[in-house]
Amino acid sequence: MNDAEVARAQRGDPEAFRNIVEEHGRALFRLAFRMTGDASTAEDVVQEAFMKAHRNLASFDGRAQLGTWLHRIAANCALDALRRRQRRAPEHFAQQVDDMPPGHEPMTEGPDPERLARSAEIAAAVERGMTLLTPIERAAFSLRHFEGRSSQEIAEALGLRVEGAKHAVFRAVQKLRLTLGHLVAPSGADALEIEGGRS
Repeated sequence: MNDAEVARAQRGDPEAFRNIVEEHGRALFRLAFRMTGDASTAEDVVQEAFMKAHRNLASFDGRAQLGTWLHRIAANCALDALRRRQRRAPEHFAQQVDDMPPGHEPMTEGPDPERLARSAEIAAAVERGMTLLTPIERAAFSLRHFEGRSSQEIAEALGLRVEGAKHAVFRAVQKLRLTLGHLVAPSGADALEIEGGRS
């Protein structure tokens, strides 16, 4: 997505905005699904996020990347959805990845049955553990480990200080370790390392 395309969308060009939706829609859905654990809610979150983005596109000044700006809006919409859900009633909202709509499934590596089985076991444990997290912890963890966002980007998306974002990820990882149990390598060299990627 180049600056000219964004500028066209800011001037009200519907085709340019449609291109933005097509380019970023799937990534925002993945984020919303990981945060809410529900495909229908994720669809609503994405729709709300793009509506807000359309209304506020004129305020986008290009200091951040468009994708980061859209992720911030989607993350906030997902947080609002989680808070509304918590106010209504506590409920178990984890779903298996198999429940994702066609075309949104994550990429899988190689057809090794043993590896696939273990990956599925870990994924199911993570999904169960996600229900133990607060909305902020779930959002921070999703942005960090599913979207590969840096601590700075997480802080910007969730309106936190960088240290607050790191602590949210740390708390999420600690809670998830309890759920993962024997699936987590005791050496700490597992997929839930806190600062193993970008910081």
